[in-house]
Amino acid sequence: MFCQIGDISMHVQVEGPPDAPPVLLLHSLGTTLHMWDPQAEALARRFRVVRMDMRGHGLTEATPGPYSMAMLAGDALAVLDSLGIAAAHVGGVSIGGRIALQVAAMAPSRVLSLLPCDTALEFGPPETWQQRMDAVAAGGMAAVVDGVMERWVLDPSLASSRALRRMLLGTDPVGYMGCAAALRDCRAEEVVGRIRCPTTVIVGDRDPSTPPAAAQAIHAAIPDSRLMTIAEAAHIPTLEREGAMTRAVLAHMKLVTALPAAAAEAGMVMRRRVLGEAHVARSEAALTPLDQPFRDFILEGVWGRVWTRPGLSVRDRSLLCLGILAALHHHDEFRLHVRATKNTGVTPEELGEVLLQVAAYGGVPTANTALRIAKDTLKEMEG
Repeated sequence: MFCQIGDISMHVQVEGPPDAPPVLLLHSLGTTLHMWDPQAEALARRFRVVRMDMRGHGLTEATPGPYSMAMLAGDALAVLDSLGIAAAHVGGVSIGGRIALQVAAMAPSRVLSLLPCDTALEFGPPETWQQRMDAVAAGGMAAVVDGVMERWVLDPSLASSRALRRMLLGTDPVGYMGCAAALRDCRAEEVVGRIRCPTTVIVGDRDPSTPPAAAQAIHAAIPDSRLMTIAEAAHIPTLEREGAMTRAVLAHMKLVTALPAAAAEAGMVMRRRVLGEAHVARSEAALTPLDQPFRDFILEGVWGRVWTRPGLSVRDRSLLCLGILAALHHHDEFRLHVRATKNTGVTPEELGEVLLQVAAYGGVPTANTALRIAKDTLKEMEG
C-alpha cells in the first residue's frame, strides 16, 4: 500500500491481525523494508506488523536532501497516523534504530517499547559521511557498495547477502545521501535522557559500523533497558543471522507484552484483545449486580486461565472456539467469535474449513446454519 505523507508517497506494508498490538519496523540505510522479512513473518502471527520504505528508499519517493532525524522520525509518526495507530512497539536497524530512538524522544506517548538494533547515539566523524555522500554524488551507489557490504555481512556469498547488495545498488542516490546527512548531523543530546519506555538494545558481536560499545552506550542511556548480543553477526543480522535475530525480537516482545500475574487482570487484557475494545466497553457499561459474578467467573476462569495458556496460540484457540460453538448450536456466541476473527487472525477461508469439519463430525444441518450466520456476520463486518 501507499500513503501520502506530506510531500511524498510512502510505501508501507502491513501484516497480522488488524487489532493486535502494533509493531513498527524500520530498515537500515541503503536497504528496504524487506530486510525485516523473517522477523515480520514471525511477528505477524501475534502482532500487527507495519513496515515502511523510508524516504528515498525502496518504493518510497525521494526528496532533495539533506534530511534530518527529526524529519525521518516525523515520517514514521505520520505513517502510524495514516493507519490510525496511536502507539506502537518500534524497532529498527542502523539508521532505523536511530530513528526509533528519535521517535521515542520526540513523542514518548506514541512508543510502547523500543528495539534499537546495531545502531548508535552518534555515527562517527561528520567528514566520513560527507566523503561517502560525495562518492555517491560522483559515482552512484556502485562507488560505495563494496565498502558497505564489508561492514554489513560476514559472508557475502550467501543468497541473503547478495540480495542486500542488490537493495543497496537499487537505492536512489538522492535518498541515500539525504539519509546519510541525517546520520552525519544527529547528536546524542537529541535523545539522551528523554527515553523511559521498555527497551531492548540488540547488536551483532562483530558489527564494525556500530560495535557493541555503541550499543552499550544506548543501554546506559535508557533506564532499565536490556542489552542482547547476537553471536557471529555483523551490521545487519536480520537476514544473515535470521534465526538468532528472530528469537531476540520475539523475546523482547514476549517480555514487553507479558500478561499481568493476576488471572482476572490477564483475562481482561486477553478479552479486549480477542473481542475488541469497543465490545468489552459496551459489555462493561451494561454490567449489573445480576451478571457481575458471572462476568468475574468468565474473566478469571476462562479468559484468564484458559485463553492465556501458552500451549496454543490465540489464533488456534479462536479456531477451536468457532468449531465447538457451531457444533453445539451456540449461535449468539458463535456470531460474537466470528466478529472476533478480525482480531485473532482467522481468515474467512479458515473459518470455512472449520465448518466443513463441523459438517463431517457434527452434521450438515448444524454446519449449514453456522455457515449462514458466518456469511451474514462477515458481510456486516465489511460494511
